[in-house]
Amino acid sequence: MKFFNCFLSATFCIFLFSCARGNKVKENVQTLTESVSAEQEEGEDRGYIVKVGDIAPDFTFTTTAGETIKLSDLRGRVVMLQFTASWCGVCRKKMPDIERYIWQKHKENPDFALYGIDRDEPLETVKEFAVQTGITYPLALDPGADIFALYANREAGITRNVIVNREGQIVMLTRLYDEDEFAAMCKIIDELLI
Repeated sequence: MKFFNCFLSATFCIFLFSCARGNKVKENVQTLTESVSAEQEEGEDRGYIVKVGDIAPDFTFTTTAGETIKLSDLRGRVVMLQFTASWCGVCRKKMPDIERYIWQKHKENPDFALYGIDRDEPLETVKEFAVQTGITYPLALDPGADIFALYANREAGITRNVIVNREGQIVMLTRLYDEDEFAAMCKIIDELLI
């Protein structure tokens, strides 16, 4: 009986620690998100039609490998969407960093998904773009930029990243490339995956 009581006490302590840690992770992500969001609000109009806290608009996409995926089917995973195109100079500079600091770090984690969504370019162009930039994370096609238009004004520019938590909620939106914002995005992804 003493063993059972000790076991129950230990289990309860582990449960409390897990809850406390889970709450701390949520607090860290919320603090980081609020900090980045406040900086974004002070800046120029970023062209988004969604905001942090929204449920990510659902869509179905096809990767360059021919796999068809629905965003809502990725619930339970942390998802990074990177809106890109081969003609975007900032994208070309940023994608190797995404490859190095995010994809290579988390690609084996079954709780993480990263998809580059290529804006309105043909399959062969997108495949060549991946080779030229040296990225290995999956790219998907966005004919007519219809997926992009669910997140931002159709005429708005790229590059942009959307970070979605396990519940399907947007936790971060980026535009262009800023070192501090990129570092914050990496940290948010790390925190969400704890």
